[in-house]
Amino acid sequence: MDNILLMSKLEDKARKEKQLQFDRSYLIMANIWAQNSYCKRRQVGALIVKDRSIISDGYNGTPSGFENECEQDNKTKPYVLHAEANAITKVAKSNNSSEGATLYVTSSPCLECAKLIIQAGISRVVFAEHYHSTDGVSLLERAGVEVEQITVE
Repeated sequence: MDNILLMSKLEDKARKEKQLQFDRSYLIMANIWAQNSYCKRRQVGALIVKDRSIISDGYNGTPSGFENECEQDNKTKPYVLHAEANAITKVAKSNNSSEGATLYVTSSPCLECAKLIIQAGISRVVFAEHYHSTDGVSLLERAGVEVEQITVE
């Protein structure tokens, strides 16, 4: 019986290590995707992953058809979309479902994006750095969404 328990613990540890490896890889990819943003003050990237497949992506920027300038007078324009919102609306236009998916984002979600994440059925959020407010993370946790910060070297 002890051998079975030991094997189970070893398998669980290996599974967690493999998940951490995937989490880091997807965060690195989200960081690369953030570089597509025209925003100068802050570039954020997001990926929605389900069953180890990327089903959507996004970066912060202006809506389709608008000029690719996010700031005016050193302030972010009010209609700039966050990376999470871009990824969620993109998946909504596709044949994919974000129900039970994981969102990888370079910065923790704000309160408005947290609401979208909950409504989209995303069950897990992995981020690299904290946004200036933690309200979004608090709301996600209150809704039962698993939230995890992972540092990427």
